[in-house]
Amino acid sequence: MRTILLFLLSILLCSFYAPEETKALREWTPATVVSDEAIKAYSIDSCFKAYPISDAIFSRMQGKSYKKDCTIPRSHLRYLHVLHRNVDGNTQLGELVCSAEIANDLLDIFRKLYDAGYKIERMVLIDEYDADDERSMAANNSSCFNFRVVSGSKTLSKHAQGLAIDINPLYNPCIRFSTGKVEPANGKPYATNRTAKQKTPVPFINTSDLCYKLFKQHGFIWGGSWTTVKDYQHFEK
Repeated sequence: MRTILLFLLSILLCSFYAPEETKALREWTPATVVSDEAIKAYSIDSCFKAYPISDAIFSRMQGKSYKKDCTIPRSHLRYLHVLHRNVDGNTQLGELVCSAEIANDLLDIFRKLYDAGYKIERMVLIDEYDADDERSMAANNSSCFNFRVVSGSKTLSKHAQGLAIDINPLYNPCIRFSTGKVEPANGKPYATNRTAKQKTPVPFINTSDLCYKLFKQHGFIWGGSWTTVKDYQHFEK
């Protein structure tokens, strides 16, 4: 009974805010900017949740991140609702698909990043970019699951298992020393001099960065610590 009353109260409170905000929260429309007041009325705890992959979400993924030859059972994946602060510091609705193994880790990490005001420019499913990794990175989109091989190889990426995530990839690019290739290509200006105080809309990920510290606390490996490749955006477990 108490749960029902709280739910009804949240609906009543949400009605005082713009109808589009209330609708975006109820339907969870990714990339929508909502007011902090609307979030408070809706309940912030309801904004950090993991769900099984619904038919609607699966239809968005099929033939894109979830390819015909995908060997990862749908039941092993989870769809996450999270909040993040965009480059203007406003609250934005985010979404991720990840392995069920790391769902709770990501919810805790992103809740703490949000509470700290950490800026993440965009967080929508990579399927919005037809699962094209370069396009998603170039748009500075943070994403997780994508059934694909490691760039330039035939080995399945940790992203294929939903066990890796890329954060603010444009400003935290991947550098392949053997070829000199930078991914995404438009991230090249941010591939060097990463300790310099460059004016960027989101933080550089380094060992003093909050994002790095939280992922390390949860047992993730950081691609920025690798030697033959520096993948500053990348965390995996």
